[in-house]
Amino acid sequence: MVTDAAILDAVGEVADPEVPVLTIADLGVLRGVRHEGDEVVVTITPTYSGCPAMDLIRHEVELTLNHLGVEGHVETVLSPAWTTDWMSEAGKAKLTEYGIAPPTGRRAVGGPVMLSLTLRCPLCGSPDTSELSRFGSTSCKSLWRCNSCREPFDHFKAI
Repeated sequence: MVTDAAILDAVGEVADPEVPVLTIADLGVLRGVRHEGDEVVVTITPTYSGCPAMDLIRHEVELTLNHLGVEGHVETVLSPAWTTDWMSEAGKAKLTEYGIAPPTGRRAVGGPVMLSLTLRCPLCGSPDTSELSRFGSTSCKSLWRCNSCREPFDHFKAI
């Protein structure tokens, strides 16, 4: 029998299809594993309710369960809503290495998201950056440009 910890580790390695350097564990999308009778239920929470990557993530988790020889299914839970506070520090470091500025600040429970007026460029480290568009390559990212190295980069928005 495969342990819950082994299942959690295996499905946690499923890559995010939109930012493939991140796993669903890095993102905090993977919320847990539990048993319901003879079945395993893997709980995931999308980064936002209309996230198009969730169908592929669900499929990849189901393939991982099949590979482990485990009967189970995936449950999508919308409440509590996902927050960038659930991202791992390792995941944020992976974003920077990939050239995406990670979310900054922490969301106060029941309060506003703290915003920065500028971000450090993930490519050269300069704080001399400016936002080009509130929406980037995906809805969860905004598009920025470094005024020092002149390179554009995505910023994973704090939610």
